[in-house]
Amino acid sequence: MDKAESWLEKTLHYHFTDARLFVQALTHRSANGTNNERLEFLGDAVLDFVISEALFERCPDANEGDLSKLRASLVKDTSLAGLASDLGIGEHLILGSGERKTGGHRRESILADALEAIFGAVYLDSGFEAAASIIGQVFEQRLEELPHTDDLRDAKTRLQEWLQARKLSLPDYNLLAVTGKAHQQKFAVSCTVSELSQTTEGAATTRRKAEQEAARRMLTVLSGERP
Repeated sequence: MDKAESWLEKTLHYHFTDARLFVQALTHRSANGTNNERLEFLGDAVLDFVISEALFERCPDANEGDLSKLRASLVKDTSLAGLASDLGIGEHLILGSGERKTGGHRRESILADALEAIFGAVYLDSGFEAAASIIGQVFEQRLEELPHTDDLRDAKTRLQEWLQARKLSLPDYNLLAVTGKAHQQKFAVSCTVSELSQTTEGAATTRRKAEQEAARRMLTVLSGERP
């Protein structure tokens, strides 16, 4: 465990007052002893709050839906597992022999849970500010690389919002053609904004994707328009 503690101090600049919490945070349920599931539960809640607050401060123009999508993208298992892997948590996990042999130290769900468990353990060991500081270190780059809120909403939604903001009618989508064999069909769809006398077309492998493409092209056309 000395190796794991040295890793933690070097990587996240933190030293546990109660080392038992750190051991528990790294212990998967496949191993003997108290596992990290309860700490993961607590860490998940702390993480959600810290990320929510960070997004609230960093994205003053984002609405509730945008903030929720941003948070979900940051705290989903694949994101957490990637961060845990980058930090090197896997090599310090305490796993049962069977889980270790089958590559449990690389399994996304196990890595994600261990990272959240560490957050929970730090919270119990030193309080909220310490946990928030650790989370801030881990997520610093991800928070700096946040996508623009427009990128979170699909083209049809953004077009609808654009039109509604200008008190214009919603667009009409019409299927123009379906070509190709059953398993290789291509859909062509038009998007028309009658009040602006504008029509664009989109093509894709599904009607929904074709509508999105037509809407995206309409947004491009309208980007230079004035309300």
